Amino acid sequence: MDYGDKLFWLSVVIQRKYAQICANFDLTPSQATLLCAVRDEPRQMADLAASLGMTKNALSQLVDRTARRELVGRASSAQDRRVVMLSVTPTGKVLAEAVYAEVAKRLPEIARNLDADDQRDFERVATAIVDTSDLPAPTLDPPITP
Repeated sequence: MDYGDKLFWLSVVIQRKYAQICANFDLTPSQATLLCAVRDEPRQMADLAASLGMTKNALSQLVDRTARRELVGRASSAQDRRVVMLSVTPTGKVLAEAVYAEVAKRLPEIARNLDADDQRDFERVATAIVDTSDLPAPTLDPPITP
C-alpha cells in the first residue's frame, strides 16, 4: 500500500470509530458533528456550511432533521436579519457535550497499538495537520436566543 492508500484506510478507521460512538447516542455522524460544531456558541449557517464542507441546501436539510429532535434552533442574527444563526437547545447542549467527551475519550483508541512515543508523535502530527488545515474560522456573532 502506498501513502495515499494508508491515508484512505486511516480515514475509514476514524469514520468507523466515530460512527460507532455516534450510534451510541442515537445520532448520525452528521448530526453529531453539527451539534459539536455549535455546542459552545451560535454559528452562521453559511459559515457552518463552509466549515463542514457542505452545501447550504445539504446543511439546511441536516438542520431540519436535527431541529425536529429539538436539538438545535435557528434564529436571525441581531446585526443582520438575513443571516441565519444556528445554536443548540439545552437538550442539544447536554447531548453535544456528552458526544464530544466520548469522542475525545474513545477516538484516540485508534492508536492504542502504537507505543507511547509513536502515540505522542501521532498526536503531534494530527495536531499540526488540523492547525494548518484550510478550515475556515467561525464568524463570531453575539449570542442569540433562538
